[in-house]
Amino acid sequence: MRNIIVTGASRGLGLCISQTLASSGYRVIAIARSAGAILNSGQGIDFRPCDLSDLSALGPLVRGLRRDFGPLYGLVNNAGLGTSGVLSNMRDQDIERVIQLNTLSPILLSKYVVRSMMAQREGRIINISSIVASTGYSGLSVYSATKASLVGFTRSLAREVGELGITVNALAPGFIDTDMTEELDALQREKIARRSALHRMAEPIDVARSVEFLLGEGGRNITGSVITIDAGNTA
Repeated sequence: MRNIIVTGASRGLGLCISQTLASSGYRVIAIARSAGAILNSGQGIDFRPCDLSDLSALGPLVRGLRRDFGPLYGLVNNAGLGTSGVLSNMRDQDIERVIQLNTLSPILLSKYVVRSMMAQREGRIINISSIVASTGYSGLSVYSATKASLVGFTRSLAREVGELGITVNALAPGFIDTDMTEELDALQREKIARRSALHRMAEPIDVARSVEFLLGEGGRNITGSVITIDAGNTA
């Protein structure tokens, strides 16, 4: 059974990814500060608590996972903060907090996990970016910057580790019905759906199935890519 780490797995998109992968036969190691709904998710999901913004905890976390579960085949860097605000009004500590969790944490976690993958000469890393990394969005300048950084990280790391049989890709969801978009009212949701080619919003399961695809045989020759999942919002 292949071990897949999913961060930010206690709710929303991370929970959906975890449940989808577990139902497909993977052993999911769900990482979050608290278990949330994970404990009621059934077989195939093991929860490990960790505050991913505590960068000093990431190395010991991965060492413990390798000790308890063995080789690590997949890493889904999903955890992130969607803090919004006009840049000129944002507090410095809030900016630092978003960058630390959305950029520094997945980079460092990937560093420790990829060492296990290099030893096995196989592995899959999937970074959850966003369409705002390329389109921008008013009030999300810092968030957009962190998601754009994951794209550059994805493409460069893919070249570093490709010869060892490790793929690195990013998914760029559009506006999806999760906790991070709960601030959108019905009119805003209708507007997003109307301007999308498919006239609807993408759902968490769409992203989860794309993760499943990249982890499987279908994704073995896909690396350094960014796959957009937005129902044609940016088409």
